[in-house]
Amino acid sequence: MEKVIVIGATGGTGSAITEELAKRGIRTVAFGRSLQKLKQLRARIGNLENITIATGDAFCPSDIVKAAEGADVLFHCANVPYHEMESKLIPLGESVMEAANQLGLKVVAVDGIYPYGRKQMDRVSEEHPKQPHTKKGKTRLAYEKMLFENRWNKAKVMIVRLPDYYGPTANEASYLGSTIKAIAAGKMASFIGNMHVPREFIYLPDAAFMIAELAAKDEAYGEGENWNIPGTGLISGREIVRIARRASGSSKPVIPLGRGGLSLLGLVVPVMKEIVEMLYLTEEPLVLSGDKYERMIGPVRATPFQEGIWNTIHTLKGKMSSRKNN
Repeated sequence: MEKVIVIGATGGTGSAITEELAKRGIRTVAFGRSLQKLKQLRARIGNLENITIATGDAFCPSDIVKAAEGADVLFHCANVPYHEMESKLIPLGESVMEAANQLGLKVVAVDGIYPYGRKQMDRVSEEHPKQPHTKKGKTRLAYEKMLFENRWNKAKVMIVRLPDYYGPTANEASYLGSTIKAIAAGKMASFIGNMHVPREFIYLPDAAFMIAELAAKDEAYGEGENWNIPGTGLISGREIVRIARRASGSSKPVIPLGRGGLSLLGLVVPVMKEIVEMLYLTEEPLVLSGDKYERMIGPVRATPFQEGIWNTIHTLKGKMSSRKNN
């Protein structure tokens, strides 16, 4: 990789990937809608000589083509809100692929685990059947099929699949991101799903490192190429909250949200109602296998939860303190 463009660079995964690429000295175009957020991202990373920013609409292929001039890899990190997924996810992907196809780019599409449906393996490999039983899972599977359609004959694609994530750049798109952010701020927080069942989470800097490793390999791209990016392991919500509270010094309550709570909240916050059908993942956790990654790249990077959560809390507290002082 000599020059890349990150679509959705100010989002949770986009920010982490942009920072990782900058650390590697790769010329990176950070593409997003908000000039202010892009400037904040560039200032935070600090490697100004490697990063340029470009504003535009990811639903407009010509905006992407203009910003991606000279790039060889496109990281598709843009997403849509849960309650708009059915209507907007595939048009967004088609716009990105149209631009990539025009320029003959490699595409790294960041996605989640919804297309797998209920787990049929203890450790889910890329060969796990894709049998989604939810609306969002079915939409995500249709999205995957679109990415690999023959009409994009000049672009080469891979999909990288992440479990739920956390980290300094995580936001409301992550179940856990908003929980840790509230704890860092010393506020009452909510936790989506069962707090007793251990689940898989990935620390975003680890995910960004592994995604960048794959993106540099020509043989990682191709028809149907999926790559699971596994997390550190399993941890319960109770243990996450214990570590986060200790790191932040907060003792404010953390309220678990199940089907009833989310449905009530959904009356005023539409996205909350949309989460209900995905709660099966908090009750029957799906754990990703990293065997395919290890065969091509090497050991999975897995920051211990204690370290990752502490780093996240203290980074967030630093940002909050800086905003207050300014």
